[in-house]
Amino acid sequence: MYSPFSLGEVRECRRLVGDNAVYPGYGVVKVVSIETKEMLGTKTTFYNMQLVDTGLKIMIPTTNVKSAGLRPIISKSEASRVVGILKEKDIKIDNQTWNRRYREYMEKIKTGSVFEIAEVLRDLFLLKADKELSFGERKMLDSARSLLLKELTLATSQEELFKEEEVKAIFGITG
Repeated sequence: MYSPFSLGEVRECRRLVGDNAVYPGYGVVKVVSIETKEMLGTKTTFYNMQLVDTGLKIMIPTTNVKSAGLRPIISKSEASRVVGILKEKDIKIDNQTWNRRYREYMEKIKTGSVFEIAEVLRDLFLLKADKELSFGERKMLDSARSLLLKELTLATSQEELFKEEEVKAIFGITG
């Protein structure tokens, strides 16, 4: 599992301004600035971030970066590992009820691990080929797809990511 920024990196937080990072459950964020605010007589330093997809602004105290799970974008080799997970087809998908599967998959997404999210996307994509997904599972499939797509395209080039037809199919890319 990919770990959040270390405390050493937090202390050197000024160098992160302008960088992209991943905020679990939300996706890729850009660190816009770092500012200190006084709240109830205590000064706290915050990362001001903006979601790349929606523009939503998020503030996280620099002391809570580790517990929030904020982490750097994955490397090219890790992106290759994610693509490998997505291409696996010989896996056993539990035949449990959709709501149990949904809870299990939601826990995986909440970890913020790109590898866990890739497993969720792969499993739901394969399940969709066998039977119709519930409304919640379809939304989760879309969510896992968008969380992964942005990070993978930042870690690799789009051409490199979509050179294989099966990966294009998983992400719903035609042509």
